[in-house]
Amino acid sequence: MEKKLCGPDRGSRSFFCPVNPEPISFPPVSKPPALAHKIAVLVFLENAAGEHLLLLRAKPPNLGSWSPIGGKLETATGESPFECAVRETREETGFAITGADLHLFAMIAEKAYEGHAHWLIFLFTCKRPIPGLPPDMAEGKFGFFSRAAIGTTLAIPETDRNALWPIYDRYRDRFVALKADCDPGSPVRVEIEQITPAAD
Repeated sequence: MEKKLCGPDRGSRSFFCPVNPEPISFPPVSKPPALAHKIAVLVFLENAAGEHLLLLRAKPPNLGSWSPIGGKLETATGESPFECAVRETREETGFAITGADLHLFAMIAEKAYEGHAHWLIFLFTCKRPIPGLPPDMAEGKFGFFSRAAIGTTLAIPETDRNALWPIYDRYRDRFVALKADCDPGSPVRVEIEQITPAAD
């Protein structure tokens, strides 16, 4: 009797042997789970002395770190980034502003932030100084800090230290679009995609 060797069934990952009619299947190659893509704003508020208002966050993301106020867009209602910035400022600090008080100076796409999600973040400055320190809330407690203190003594997220605050320092009066690879275990890599007006 002629012996026949087992071989792959054409067009599949199964192996079929003519002398054994049962195919031998292998499990599919697993793919890493897809990460959610979230949209949020951050608002850089200052008092009349030029100190920055930061929130020591009591909840993730950035638990235990100081960062500007902000939050996620209410995408179910079609909220715009400007509307979200106005709402979050009022809800978190009690400071009532309008879209005309805001300047959008950056948009940054953060890939795999903390390994949990991708973020698209719109960064705003406020043209009006906040009149006082807001009271503590469930999200955390507030403080005013000089820019020098933020860069040296405060506990801030790595992406804020390496990307967000340098972006603020350089582009707060302009507009820049960036992307950042925040894959855990690797240094944060930031790439500029567009600057308006264009760099000299």
